[in-house]
Amino acid sequence: MYGLEFTIGFIGNLVVVLGYIFCLPVWKSTNVYLFNLSLSDLVFLCTLPELSYNYAYNQKKFNPGLCVVNRYILHVNLYSSILFMMWVSVDRFLLMCHPQREHILLTLKAASCITIVNWIWVNAQIAPLVVFIIQDLEEIRWTACRDFASLGVAKVLLIYSVVLTITGYIFPLMGLFLSSHKMVSVLVKREETRGKSFQKPVKIVRSAAIMFLLLYTPLHVMRIVRIASRLPELQLSRCVVDYINSVFIVSRPIAYFHSAINPVFYFLMTDSFKEALQDKFRQIKRMITNAF
Repeated sequence: MYGLEFTIGFIGNLVVVLGYIFCLPVWKSTNVYLFNLSLSDLVFLCTLPELSYNYAYNQKKFNPGLCVVNRYILHVNLYSSILFMMWVSVDRFLLMCHPQREHILLTLKAASCITIVNWIWVNAQIAPLVVFIIQDLEEIRWTACRDFASLGVAKVLLIYSVVLTITGYIFPLMGLFLSSHKMVSVLVKREETRGKSFQKPVKIVRSAAIMFLLLYTPLHVMRIVRIASRLPELQLSRCVVDYINSVFIVSRPIAYFHSAINPVFYFLMTDSFKEALQDKFRQIKRMITNAF
């Protein structure tokens, strides 16, 4: 699964990042959020070959430094992705209400400030996890790179996981669904001819919210269940614990598949980016044709 995600997602996100840098002459607030989202996905996808290698050798061959860095990047991407997509949906809603972009949050300066705050917020959320990983590596004498739900003291980790799930996943997901609901409310109040042009962004935002709901929910539910299964008070049998851990293992690559799907939203969300990319491809095609 990790190899498949890397193969599909790396090419798509690389095209998007290069397209934003070299093909888009004028940036708007939405482009700032989508560029940071694609950059985060691209960096994350670069960690998957190392992760695949570790699992292929049953984690008997791993670099402790890369273990910390990879787990850190993985979870930063996990929560920055849904947060940036939430801001994209808010941006689309505000643009629907203020087509002339007179709202302060629709400016490039505001989008840049929000982006910086987002990165600070996500890094603050993941900072305790880095501490847990380092403590765990020291405790087991650097012999394995264990996943989130297998670290440290189960009680402490369970509290952190619940808080992270609420603040990093549930709140942004609610923001996504609320934005799409608000868009529909605005469309209902407007006449049909004017509302047609906004049907596309509403469907895209809804699709993004459903994607995160379907991909992220199994991971967050099973992570909490997996950590809870380690509590000595429950006295679960080894067989039950193993089954829970197996389901949790399967839920992880399902959640990370969002990085391979996100490029679809980049192309659909803004027509200007799609047109700029198409123009660049035509220029390259003409250059190749003239050369021969």
